[in-house]
Amino acid sequence: MTYSDNIAKLRPSATVAVSTLAKKLAAAGRDIINLGAGEPDFDTPEWISAAAIQGIRDGRTRYTPAAGLPELRAAAAEYMTAGTAYPADGARVVVSAGAKQSLYNACFCLFGPGDEVLIGSPYWTSYPEMVTLARAEPVPVAGSESRDFLLTPDDLEAAATPRSKGLILSTPSNPTGAVYSREELGAIAEWARERDVTLISDEIYQEIYFGDEGGKAPGALDLDPDSAGHLVVTNGMSKAYAMTGWRVGFSYTTAELASKMSAFQSHVSLNAATPSQIAALEGLTRSEDAARAKARMLEAFRRRRGLVARLFDEFLPGCPYVMPTGAFYLYFRVDGVFDDELTCANDVCARVLEEAGVAIVPGEAFGDARFARMSTASSDEEIEAGVRRMATVLGG
Repeated sequence: MTYSDNIAKLRPSATVAVSTLAKKLAAAGRDIINLGAGEPDFDTPEWISAAAIQGIRDGRTRYTPAAGLPELRAAAAEYMTAGTAYPADGARVVVSAGAKQSLYNACFCLFGPGDEVLIGSPYWTSYPEMVTLARAEPVPVAGSESRDFLLTPDDLEAAATPRSKGLILSTPSNPTGAVYSREELGAIAEWARERDVTLISDEIYQEIYFGDEGGKAPGALDLDPDSAGHLVVTNGMSKAYAMTGWRVGFSYTTAELASKMSAFQSHVSLNAATPSQIAALEGLTRSEDAARAKARMLEAFRRRRGLVARLFDEFLPGCPYVMPTGAFYLYFRVDGVFDDELTCANDVCARVLEEAGVAIVPGEAFGDARFARMSTASSDEEIEAGVRRMATVLGG
């Protein structure tokens, strides 16, 4: 059998691969602590699940419009634009089967052969693959490590060419947890507008933010619409609402681009699962209940952030890390243990899994073989046990 050139360069998701291997080893009887998964360890709030169950009982199991239930599109628009100068217009929103599909919709509809897409590095593992599947060329751009890898217009200008058509970044960042300020985002958006580059801002971790109490991380929609240029913002229910398996994401852009993304999605997957959309609508419209549930989860994520930093300072001082301002990861260097046998993060993480029984993700997945990423979306006890075990391999 021969395969299409469309997938000639395609690699499976490294983060999914690590989590799958950890689960397989655990099922085989190994004592494994899985710190690789990128999903909250909390259950979906019961009242959200109940709404979906009631919808099924009421027979709401048929197709919806490709772009999603009109009332959910309107609620998502309200959620994403609250407190901004952008209109809460549901026609600008496309609901998809997860924010990952929202991102791919944008890449496929905006980029093609001959185009280059700048990608903030370290990056979420799927960004380059999405660009490649759109038959465009991904161009990783790394910011300074002294700035937690956040990009500046100078970084972008040095990497840009006349073929540059897009820029993808995440804030809060996966894998680093770094967060752009409104001013930093504004400078990047202005650069993109002047270059006629479309900015795709992945803000799925926006509400998992350790800055202002109770506030969201700054986002691209906080900017002046007149200075932002071409913009696609993606978000969804997976992280802040603990709804990873429900697969509900959404994008906000112009009504024209949203229409094209909806048409594309209609041929790929049609609509996100109808019961999942009902659950998402409940989550977005019962704002007071949602705020309480999210506050409890954020309190735990904040506590774990402090815990893992203290543990690294004590047990792994030779593994410097980016202190996260958002999301639920710790991104840390492992090149201090490189030797003749351990020459990259893949080697280090394989040894940590084999000898310490801890699953973490090698930095190759994010574009930098000097680093690794661990998730803090686990219990305090698992985090502490995991770091202590890692120290037996990575040293003090």
